[in-house]
Amino acid sequence: MSDPPNLLERLVRAGVQFTVVGGYAAVAHGCTYTTQDIDICCEFSVANLLALQEAVAELRPVHRMTPTRGALNLTAESAMDFKNLYLDTDLGPLDCLSYVNGIGDYEQVRQVSRPIDINGLRVYVLGIDALIVAKQAMNRPRDIEAVRQLKALKALGEPPSAGGKAM
Repeated sequence: MSDPPNLLERLVRAGVQFTVVGGYAAVAHGCTYTTQDIDICCEFSVANLLALQEAVAELRPVHRMTPTRGALNLTAESAMDFKNLYLDTDLGPLDCLSYVNGIGDYEQVRQVSRPIDINGLRVYVLGIDALIVAKQAMNRPRDIEAVRQLKALKALGEPPSAGGKAM
């Protein structure tokens, strides 16, 4: 079962430092894009990754991109070995990135993000201009379509997320 708002709520409540990027960010800006996962760019510090692990612990997180699909089991030592985490959880896939193509690392991503309200929570989402740059850098068919929609939404004026309410 995919439940992105619940997954985001767990991250926010655990104090995880992150910004929503990817398809869910496009949806927050008004795209008709469908996505089953959440892509976030987050600070890959030991403290932040351990907070992330705690946030999803009850959701049985496993490493999606490994043959063994091992359980997420970070320690202070092992947390520094990762640049990205691709997880499956009971609430859906969660991709945790330390870098976004076309934008940069977490600090650079955060600078071009804006807070929005998702189900009563303040969540940072990549701004529409930065999202266009990131989607263009990926250049996959679904990203090309997202860019087309994002540019159309931008031409219409302020995106829905700017008013503080989304989803």
